[in-house]
Amino acid sequence: MPRQLARIVPPRPVARGLAAAGIAALALTGCAKMDAALSKTWVNISFKPGTSVAAVLRIRAACSRIPNVTAVPLQRHLRAADVAASVQYDTTRASNANVAQLQLCLQKYPAVIGFDPQDSSDSGG
Repeated sequence: MPRQLARIVPPRPVARGLAAAGIAALALTGCAKMDAALSKTWVNISFKPGTSVAAVLRIRAACSRIPNVTAVPLQRHLRAADVAASVQYDTTRASNANVAQLQLCLQKYPAVIGFDPQDSSDSGG
């Protein structure tokens, strides 16, 4: 009888190996998702006080055509005073050259006074 049981139930080292492999696979999946979340980058844009909402939106749109750079959608029902403080570009997929193109585009506008690269580590770019 014990011999039949040995054939049905895998030896303990094999079972432990399978369990470890399963745990490792779950951990790697979680790590991949965590890495994706941690690798987000963006640029916050600051404008001179008193810059009109129309001017902010024109500048935002004018510099939104750079490859791999996307203007982050503005929140709905944002107060006019908060629009200028809410302009961001997602640069997660952008190369350094793409980010430089964005900076050059924004530098054309005297109303832009800040270009602040950020990343998910909260250490800046």
